[in-house]
Amino acid sequence: MSLSGNKGEWSEVYALFKILSDRKLFAGDKNLNRLDELFFPIVRIFRDEVVGTYEYSYESELVVIKGIDEVIKIPIFEFQKNALYLLNKIKESKTSAFQIKEIEDFMKLFQCFSIKAQSSVKSDIRIVLHDSRTGTDPELGFSIKSQLGNASTLLNAGSTTNFVYKINNLILTDNEIFEINSINSRSKIKDRIEKIYEKNGSLEFLHTESPIFGNNLTLIDSALPIILSEFVILYFTSNVSNTCDLVDKITERNPIKYDLDTNHPFYSYKIKRFLTDVALGMMPSLVWTGNLDATGGYLIVKESGEIICYHIYNRNSFEDYLIFNTKLETASSTRHNFGTIYRESDVLKFKLNLQIRFVR
Repeated sequence: MSLSGNKGEWSEVYALFKILSDRKLFAGDKNLNRLDELFFPIVRIFRDEVVGTYEYSYESELVVIKGIDEVIKIPIFEFQKNALYLLNKIKESKTSAFQIKEIEDFMKLFQCFSIKAQSSVKSDIRIVLHDSRTGTDPELGFSIKSQLGNASTLLNAGSTTNFVYKINNLILTDNEIFEINSINSRSKIKDRIEKIYEKNGSLEFLHTESPIFGNNLTLIDSALPIILSEFVILYFTSNVSNTCDLVDKITERNPIKYDLDTNHPFYSYKIKRFLTDVALGMMPSLVWTGNLDATGGYLIVKESGEIICYHIYNRNSFEDYLIFNTKLETASSTRHNFGTIYRESDVLKFKLNLQIRFVR
C-alpha cells in the first residue's frame, strides 16, 4: 500500500531527513529566528516504526540505520537531496492528502514504512544531543510542529476543556432562553454573552466540566482554573485572540487581585507554565503527574524548510515561543456542547470552551 499523508505528516519525514543531513539542531528565539551561536550536535536519533524502534547514527559521511534485523548504511548526501525534494513536493501539493513515490522508494531502502511516527505520547522523535555546557549526551523527546501545512493545535478542544459558569442576577423564562440560544450570527457566542450582559446578568465561574482537567490545572498552579476561566471570557467578549495580548488584558483586569505594584509578572508566569505543561505532555482527559512526554521540546519546521529547536534546557526561549506564537480560537460549539444557556436545578448556567492553536 502506498504511503499517503497531509503536509503536517509528511513534515515529520522531512524533519527526519533534514536533521540527519544537518547533523545539528539550532535553537531559536521567541520570533522563530535561528540563534547561530546556540546549537546542539546530534549523536543519534530514534524513531518508532510499526515493527519497532529504529536508530540513526553516523559513521564518517554515512548515516547508520539499525533496524530490527539488519544494519543499513546510506550516504548523508542522499538524505540531504531527498529532504530538498520532499520539501518542494510538500510546498507544491494542493490536496489534503497525497503520495510521493520517489520519497517512499527512498524510505523503503532503510525499512521506513510509516509517515507518522508510531507513538501514543507527544514525542514524535527522540534525539540524543551533545550539550557542550554540561558535557552530557541526553536523550530527549521532541514534538514536531510544521508551518508547511495548517497551523497545529497546542490544546485540542473537547468537552473536557469546557468551563462552566453560573449566570447571576438574571431570571429568564424558557422562551427567553430559547431566544438567546437561537442567536446564530457569525459571532454567536459573543452575541449571546452580550445579550446576557444587556439584561444585567453576569458570569461567575463555577468549575471545569472535567474534574480531571480542573485538578490538572490546580496541580500546575492553584489559581489557574480561575485565571483561565477569565481568559476564556475575555476571548469570547473581545476581539483579542493572541495569547500574549490576552495576558496583557487579564493583567490589567487582575481578577485574582494580586499586588502588581512591584511589577511581578503573575499572569504571564502562570500562563507560560500552563502552556509549557500542555506542550510537553499534559492532556485534559488524563491525570497529569508532571512527568513530561516530550522531554526535549519542540522542533519547528518553518515555511523556508529551516528547522528550529526549542530545547527544554533553554526554557525561557521555549516559554516565550509558546506565549508569543499561540492564540485562542473557537471550536465547534455543537460538537463540544458549549455556548448556550441551560437550566440545572433552577440555576442558569453557561459553558465556554478553551482551544489553543499555533499562529502561522
